Amino acid sequence: MITGSVMLATIMQALDTTIANVALPRMQGTLSATQDQMVWVLTSYIVASAIMIPLTGWLSGRYERKRVFLISIAGFTVASVLCGMAASLPQMVIFRLLQGISGAALVPLSQAVLFDINAPANYGKAMSFWGVGVMLGPILGPTLGGWLTEDYNWRWVFYINVPIGILAFAGLFLFLPESPRRIFARFDFFGFAMLSLGIGSLQMMLDRGELQNWFSSREIITEAVLAGLGFYGLVIQMLSVEHPFLMPGMFKDRNFLTGSVLMFLFGLFMFATLALIPPMLQNLMGYPVLTTGLVTSPRGVGTMVGMFLSGRILGRVDARLIMGTGLILTLVSLWQMSHFSLLMGEQAVVVSGLLQGFGMGLIYVPLSTVTFMSLAADMRSEGTAFFSLLRNVGSSIGISVVQIMFTRNLQTVHTDLSAHVTALHFAGASPAALVALNHEISRQAAMVAYVDDFWLMLILSIGAVPLMLVFRSPKNEAGAGTHVTLAD
Repeated sequence: MITGSVMLATIMQALDTTIANVALPRMQGTLSATQDQMVWVLTSYIVASAIMIPLTGWLSGRYERKRVFLISIAGFTVASVLCGMAASLPQMVIFRLLQGISGAALVPLSQAVLFDINAPANYGKAMSFWGVGVMLGPILGPTLGGWLTEDYNWRWVFYINVPIGILAFAGLFLFLPESPRRIFARFDFFGFAMLSLGIGSLQMMLDRGELQNWFSSREIITEAVLAGLGFYGLVIQMLSVEHPFLMPGMFKDRNFLTGSVLMFLFGLFMFATLALIPPMLQNLMGYPVLTTGLVTSPRGVGTMVGMFLSGRILGRVDARLIMGTGLILTLVSLWQMSHFSLLMGEQAVVVSGLLQGFGMGLIYVPLSTVTFMSLAADMRSEGTAFFSLLRNVGSSIGISVVQIMFTRNLQTVHTDLSAHVTALHFAGASPAALVALNHEISRQAAMVAYVDDFWLMLILSIGAVPLMLVFRSPKNEAGAGTHVTLAD
């Protein structure tokens, strides 16, 4: 019963990372928002979750794990209801922030509970079972979100969390035993506040920069200054106190530093693709919401297969070779996406998504293992939190950047294409014909803008190739006596 309840909580959180993507175009009309403003619905959740992840371990030790788990599930469920009831974009963003704050603890606490209730000999089975739950979200999310949006309403992509949350809460309330509180070192709230200020201000600057004409706006300048002060304060605090929020010793480990940079880069295009493809398919290709969900779900299937395969061969094949293969497959998939057109069929989306998901699955497990292979045991809690934080921050920045580039390229390309339409060819054309012409120019310009974004992600992923060579060989660490599980 505990395992089933934990899995429900994990699936609920994992489901919410993808289920709302296919509903964004429908939400945009209801909330009277532009496409670039709808990015806030995704980034607000990711940023809130990223900031709260490092607090999970301290909260569960200070206030008892079961209580924190139950409060997180209840908060996530209530926030989901509020998201479904949102009547405006500001309301939706605020409720998504609450959802991210509440949901940040669900995945790490689920892992911790499974470790507690299983013997060490069964850790592998427990993590495999848990991994299936984590991957069910990306697989089921697009299809389930498309079905709910098409046959009911986009609000049901949030309401679906209510029965799952109630079952998870009831199961853990009835069957999960109390765990003893642990004694933790004094938490560095100043460092945490500086990190939150830096990330929050940077994200606000990226999300609102295009609307406010960037640094000609006092608001954007203020957010840039606050972001700089936040990161500066974090570094000063890290170097000057005994127990800082981030331990400087972590960054002396070459594998950890390299792995963290790679995870940030992968985060840039992991979720950016998910944010781009559903609007492209629905707005340009005319795909129904359900069809959009069906053709994007193979990406999750590929990720699950890649993670399963890499976990099976990791002990027998060099981790760098597995990651390199996954990165090559990811590059190929992005190259395929950079050749999308308005005339393509569903197969192009399915194949590229499946290939990208498989490549990312091959990368994630060995990257998580090698990153922490030589990191001192007393730094792993902070290291895993920082690792997850960089993934989330990279995702939110990536989504914002591709949306900024899309908006700019759309305007530029539309102007360039319009310049090639001469008045001579359309002299005396009816207003309806001119409107139809402008609509087609807009479609072509939007497709070019999407393709430019995929080229950008391809270039960023090529930049990750040299970092693969920086990792120390896992064989060199074999005698270190360090055992790292997938949970680490």
